[in-house]
Amino acid sequence: MHKSLLPAGSGRLIAFVALVAVLAGAFALYEPRFLSSQNLSAVTRHMAANGLAALGLTFVIIVRKFDLSFAGTASFAAMTIGFLIANGFDLWFCILVGLAAGAAVGAVNGLAVSYFRLPDIVTTIATGSIAGGLAFLYSRGRTIFQNFMNSGIIDLNDARILGYSVSFFFLLLVYALAWFFMSRTRYGASFQATGENPVSAYFSGVPTKLYTFLAFVICGMTSVLAVVLILAESGTADTNEGANLLMPAYAGVFLGAALFGGTSVLATLAGTFLITMLLDGFSLLGVPYYYSDGVVSAILLAGVLLFDARVRAMVTDLSAFLMPPARSEEKRP
Repeated sequence: MHKSLLPAGSGRLIAFVALVAVLAGAFALYEPRFLSSQNLSAVTRHMAANGLAALGLTFVIIVRKFDLSFAGTASFAAMTIGFLIANGFDLWFCILVGLAAGAAVGAVNGLAVSYFRLPDIVTTIATGSIAGGLAFLYSRGRTIFQNFMNSGIIDLNDARILGYSVSFFFLLLVYALAWFFMSRTRYGASFQATGENPVSAYFSGVPTKLYTFLAFVICGMTSVLAVVLILAESGTADTNEGANLLMPAYAGVFLGAALFGGTSVLATLAGTFLITMLLDGFSLLGVPYYYSDGVVSAILLAGVLLFDARVRAMVTDLSAFLMPPARSEEKRP
């Protein structure tokens, strides 16, 4: 039997690198500034917020659930943090309170979905709407900007390491920890088992309800980390801060899953990078936002279709019907 010289999965990685190279070359052909160090730094900075939101969503998708609340959760946390900053509280205390708010919303989702068995999509839409509504209570919908310049939050956006935003290196650190947790610990394996076969995992001793609960809590907290970076970039807190996180996060998760054959931390990182590169390229070319949003939506739809096992099975059956495998002729004596 012929043994491949390349390690398993390297074909998908090579295809991903080739796709990135083709897209980068196409953007650079129309806009040479795309490959400039300044623009690449901007891509990594924008990738940080999208990547953190997508990371938490990855845990939810791994346990085969959906969370549509984290945009509202991020907006609520943004206004909570902004309100505390405006009243002179220490920055790190403000961020910790925001993380607690995100974890609380995630806990409500986790309890409702895992322990009370409510439908995940309907439940998370409801909790996201409630959280988004609570965001208006702090300032009646007005933008909060007081004390932002003196709080130190702007420094999170301005700080650089080797010319790149510190937020990008923070993203890589968080993803490295998440990869180690999911790939090298039994707790990560329990998350995987909960999503792949919850009944078998339960009878194997895995507390599947607890891991589903934790996935929603993680998603709520990472949405807060994402919105902190958005606050650092804008220098204000607005009730609509989390609105632009939902579509890129889902697109990054499902695009990565389609490219690498399954949902994982590294697949999400790759998908998020590709989505951010596309959005940045469209922005640099002056493409209106509604066209770029349409492209991201189309990528999300394609990723869902390719990721869905039923669709893949249907395509396999159709290809087998149209192109049946050749049968070797029987040898006659």
